[in-house]
Amino acid sequence: MSLGPAGASLNPDEAENFEDMEKQFAVKAVQHMTTYWAILEKMKGSQLRLTKMDDDIYEHFKRDFPEFDPTETIDEDKMKSKEGKERWRNFMMAYEKKIDDYNFGTMLRSNPKFEYGEKETIFAMRMQFYAIEIARNRQGLNDWVYEQAHT
Repeated sequence: MSLGPAGASLNPDEAENFEDMEKQFAVKAVQHMTTYWAILEKMKGSQLRLTKMDDDIYEHFKRDFPEFDPTETIDEDKMKSKEGKERWRNFMMAYEKKIDDYNFGTMLRSNPKFEYGEKETIFAMRMQFYAIEIARNRQGLNDWVYEQAHT
């Protein structure tokens, strides 16, 4: 479904029901979240590839966000500040034609030490999820999920 070209005005009489759109988004976001968790339970994150471009994404992420520490809790306010949004937008646009749904909303754990939960989960764009989870996986920070599922 499309709302039209970027910058075009939206005619509410011609738009689909936004409540239905929100429900569809929520269903997709939860499906993505539960699928990712199920994969982490079946395979150590340190052995997982999320995309065909994991290496490039990881190197680009380290270059553009050298201060990011994947072991720490994400500062959502900093991430969503004017400066944070601009930095992430610039990062994500490199994948516009390379990664499907690069800007689709998804759920991201704020800290790799915790499961998804109401207070431990933030809304993020798909490329933010990929960049952060690839960094966490490379450092073995999600391996505990597999180990916990197999004890």
